[in-house]
Amino acid sequence: MDPDMLVKSTEGAILDSINEGVFTVNPDWRITSFNRAAERITGVSREEAVGRPCSEILRADVCRKDCALKRTFSEGAPVVNATAHILNHAGKRVPVRLSTALIEDESGQVIGGVETFQDLSQIEQLQKELQERYTFEDIVGRSPAMRKLFDLLPQIAESSSTVLIEGASGTGKELFARAIHNLSPRGNRRFVVVNCAALPDTLLESELFGHKAGAFTDARHDKPGRFMLADGGTIFLDEIGDISPAMQVRLLRVLQDGIVEPLGSVEPIEVDVRVVAATNKDLVRLVREGRFRDDLYYRIRVIQLRLPELRQRREDIPLLIDHLVAKFTRLQGKDIAGVSSEVMARLMEYDYPGNVRELENIIEQAFVLCRGGLIDLHHLPPELRPFGSIGADRFRPASISEMEKHLICETLRRHGGSRGKAARDLGINASTLYRKIKAMQLDVPEHDGRSRRV
Repeated sequence: MDPDMLVKSTEGAILDSINEGVFTVNPDWRITSFNRAAERITGVSREEAVGRPCSEILRADVCRKDCALKRTFSEGAPVVNATAHILNHAGKRVPVRLSTALIEDESGQVIGGVETFQDLSQIEQLQKELQERYTFEDIVGRSPAMRKLFDLLPQIAESSSTVLIEGASGTGKELFARAIHNLSPRGNRRFVVVNCAALPDTLLESELFGHKAGAFTDARHDKPGRFMLADGGTIFLDEIGDISPAMQVRLLRVLQDGIVEPLGSVEPIEVDVRVVAATNKDLVRLVREGRFRDDLYYRIRVIQLRLPELRQRREDIPLLIDHLVAKFTRLQGKDIAGVSSEVMARLMEYDYPGNVRELENIIEQAFVLCRGGLIDLHHLPPELRPFGSIGADRFRPASISEMEKHLICETLRRHGGSRGKAARDLGINASTLYRKIKAMQLDVPEHDGRSRRV
């Protein structure tokens, strides 16, 4: 056999053996080769594809406005891990990840281009299943702490008792309040939000209870308060720990008697409102210091929920990242497949003083800077990049081994050293956990839940 023919035959066999679709085009954009995976993904045979314009075969959403191959031809640089959707022969929309490069002859003259594309249908389906399995009323989580909260929410929603949600800023207190409302018999009525820290006392009183015309200088018309607007539904009092002692007294009467008195009115008005309050402050300490009424505290804390900080549920970070990437893909219309492994490692080790809200801001900024494909380290805020101004060592992304060590130590700490409980949470056998502790020489609590040492 002719050596050139042998080389071409070998190259064809190699291309047909890989799982990614591969095709080449000449400078006129007509397909010159088409491997078996490309046939399978598009539903178009090689014989039918060769000689036709690639846009007719792939029918991708980027063919007209932002063709990756055209960009490579015009800029001379390859495109790596861009995302798009193609229409297969049956008219089904198929998500793909693609890369492109130029083909040059021996003299360096460009004679065509090559594009590889991977079918992401299964990955997309798995992501949807994960989101459905670990998403509850727009709250995302699979950690033991979040699963416990998910189990409690339907029971809490069934009652009409007042709920106090405690947690640091950015942990999702309003999301939980909305979930309680949506799942409750009041779900078809109003959910009214009031930020108690955003208004001074005089304005907050008018907002909560309303006023009559002439009650004060600018009160030209009657105005219903938020409690009246929420009648039959739920009112969410955010940052309740910031209200003044005088406002605490007025609020206590509403909770005790179910009536409000608008400013300037002498007639009390009955309201049927469920109250869900939230705070990022330590109300028990404020009660001890005399800055928060104990009778109001016990009135709002009939049911108490404590939300974990993000650093206490690191196993939820990958799920949250997938959820946020999908959200901003819809909002911004970009084709971004996710984050690189280096970014995932960096985001897994970060402590998130701003919790989930901070993670959301990080992903949103990355979407602004990333044109497509995968979010990389240089798309992150400066303080999260590996070579920040404070020093490279501090911001070096954690390795998989380091992440595993950290997760094991955190899980053991959460369970007071119990190897059995930690192993169940980690999804591994207790014997496997023992081996990992020894192999990694981890500094873990001596007590293992059975009064013996590892």
